Amino acid sequence: MATACEMKNKIQGHPCFGGNHHKNGRMHLAVAPTCNIKCGYCSRKHDCANESRPGVTSRLLTPAEAIIKVREVMASPIAGPIIKVVGIAGPGDPLANEETFETFRMVKEEFPHLMLCMSTNGLLLPESMDRLEELGLHSLTVTINAVDPHVGAEIYRHVIYHGRHYQGVEGAEILIANQFEGVKRAGKLGMTIKINTVLTPGINDGQIPLIAERVKELGAYVMNIMPIIPQAELAHVPPPSEAYLADVRKANESTIGQFAHCKQCRADAIGLIGQDLNLTIAEPTCATA
Repeated sequence: MATACEMKNKIQGHPCFGGNHHKNGRMHLAVAPTCNIKCGYCSRKHDCANESRPGVTSRLLTPAEAIIKVREVMASPIAGPIIKVVGIAGPGDPLANEETFETFRMVKEEFPHLMLCMSTNGLLLPESMDRLEELGLHSLTVTINAVDPHVGAEIYRHVIYHGRHYQGVEGAEILIANQFEGVKRAGKLGMTIKINTVLTPGINDGQIPLIAERVKELGAYVMNIMPIIPQAELAHVPPPSEAYLADVRKANESTIGQFAHCKQCRADAIGLIGQDLNLTIAEPTCATA
């Protein structure tokens, strides 16, 4: 497990881990369409240029198309100088898509100076760690919303694990166990780990301190507590107020560092956090997927 000093040096340049998000940017490649779980707050039915939320992309890319996109962006006088990270964050779960590994391989080969970053639900993380280490993955984000499977069952509608469908507590139990095991293995390998937790008022409020304590012990560097975007099956849940969100973050910052400038990025975001360039470059129109 990396020391605090080693980790501080490692995050330099990464906008989502404290590496000056006002100057350093990231590029998300939407090459992973398949997802192996169903979160109650997730909807990927619509895409609009004005939307910025996880699971949204204007166009899916093949690995071959993705590397062409990286070349174009890195050659741009506007985007090229600020891009430090290439990440895969969907629109499904990266580890459920072989395209993720192929894309990372090509990016690493052609642009070895760029950091490779991935965001996952963690279901397949334990069995994928060897491959991710071989690829030189720099940064890992795992979304963990509960420690208690009974709470998880209120958030996750189903889990598809090795070809079998699991629902309720049984599915949540498998997912949660794999999430923490994956974080543990990543921590031992010295990876830079961020934990995303979707604050869902009335459901997982009490779980957040438990998540914070456990992931810190396992080697996570920072935690990103995000407000729920009410949609899909959890559309009736009101999002937390800014004051409540700030209070929850403050209550957990003594346990683990808190990331407070997240904009809940699209799966095809390019540029500085909160100032995505892809919406200007690609000029996608509102559409129904």
